[in-house]
Amino acid sequence: MQLNKDMERIEKLKEFLLSDPNDSFVKHALALEYVKIGDVAEARRLFEELLANDPAAVGSYYHLGKLLEGIGESTLALSWYEKGMVAAKAAGEKRAYNELRAAYDELSEE
Repeated sequence: MQLNKDMERIEKLKEFLLSDPNDSFVKHALALEYVKIGDVAEARRLFEELLANDPAAVGSYYHLGKLLEGIGESTLALSWYEKGMVAAKAAGEKRAYNELRAAYDELSEE
């Protein structure tokens, strides 16, 4: 039953993207839905596409990094955390910077 609800949300978000394919908020939400159902490849594609088009979408760096950590791509995750810290600092997003820094530090200590 939950999978049906997840798929309904995914379809609705895809409809929203049709009207504005570069909507970072919708693309981020869609990527998170794909993470939730275990479609890591699609979630990764969406996060990477989002960040290529909108490098100021600070929250997406953390989620992409965590996704990459989860599939064993630690070096790439560290790289995305670094890019996110740069973007967060530029945007004055201290909380996001601190979260990215903590994720970076935790992963680099492993």
